[in-house]
Amino acid sequence: MIRQEPELRALITAGLAGSTADYRCFLAQIGPQLRGYYRGKLTRSGRADVEAEDLVQETLMAIHTRRHTYDVTQPVTPWIYAIARYKLIDHLRSTRASSANVPVEDASELTAYDDHGATESSMDVQRLLARLPGKMQQAVRSMKVEGLSVTEAAERSGMSESAIKVSVHRGLKAMADFAKSVRS
Repeated sequence: MIRQEPELRALITAGLAGSTADYRCFLAQIGPQLRGYYRGKLTRSGRADVEAEDLVQETLMAIHTRRHTYDVTQPVTPWIYAIARYKLIDHLRSTRASSANVPVEDASELTAYDDHGATESSMDVQRLLARLPGKMQQAVRSMKVEGLSVTEAAERSGMSESAIKVSVHRGLKAMADFAKSVRS
């Protein structure tokens, strides 16, 4: 996919600017690349090729819903593969893949994130969120925990996009202040 970088970057940039034809072409070009990536990883893990298609579709959906996070000044290929890698890790975890079923070079990806610290951090975040006022809590949860866009969070909450942005900013600041006071 690296040699296609300039073309893919041009297509997604045009797509972000509003060209649906270029955006469709972008998705069509990365689909086969993702399919090959997933088949290789799944085969090495002793898994079925059939799972690759589900992962391709999930990744294309994630790229679509997160396309606003792509920085057009940066290469697009690493962004795509980062999303693909996280989708693979999530899939292997959710299908109860153990390290024994994963090639040695990929096992660290599963175990590096599977620790008690992540659970404790999640509980800490939930406690900090619970201290925020209702609408602020909803805005932070929607955007930072669930990964919704500003528009999606605004539609869900009935707040304006500006109010969502302000609530998220103030909510994160308040959470940081709460966390500091707990540590002190």
